[in-house]
Amino acid sequence: MSNKTQVLRGLYAITDSTLLADGRLLPYCEAALQGGAKLLQYRDKSSDGSRRLHEAKALQTLCQDYGARLIINDDVHLALELGADLHLGQEDGSLLQARQLLGPDAIIGATCHARLDLAEDAVKQQADYIAFGRFYNSQTKPGDVFASTELLEHAQQLQTPVVAIGGITLDNGSTLIKHGAAMLAVIHGLFAADSAAAVEQRARAFSALFTD
Repeated sequence: MSNKTQVLRGLYAITDSTLLADGRLLPYCEAALQGGAKLLQYRDKSSDGSRRLHEAKALQTLCQDYGARLIINDDVHLALELGADLHLGQEDGSLLQARQLLGPDAIIGATCHARLDLAEDAVKQQADYIAFGRFYNSQTKPGDVFASTELLEHAQQLQTPVVAIGGITLDNGSTLIKHGAAMLAVIHGLFAADSAAAVEQRARAFSALFTD
């Protein structure tokens, strides 16, 4: 596995089973990786375990081809089976137990909503990154409490990479980076596109925000 610090900055692409239905999952995700995505989270809430395993394996191969890391959302057993990384929500199990199962080299991230205390607890439990959001109106989690740019600034004291999520676009992403976001997690702003070429173009534009 590549060094964690090298991939914990930049575009963090998150899949959506509706946006990426009908054969779009692999070509659109490959386009995001071609455009510079450093992390790719496989987020699928269905109960079809065999399909999820098949898709996750295919995405893992793509990530390896592009020097990125595959993050499994909320399923420590699937992450363990693949030797992949993991993202946990607040209701999805213990970070410490996940660390014991996946080992020190795995990237494990945690949802912290808009609360610094949750982030502090996640860091104590060996999280590699902490995710705050939503920052803007989000189609994925429209009812979540809004996070602020001040929260990003306060979180710098934790000395742990911060992910910003929720309604992020090419127009607002640079503001979040300026206030301390190490990664921008994007779903609709990346994958709600008419073609794989459009996804790649968006990914390149998001990635460029980190070099401006």
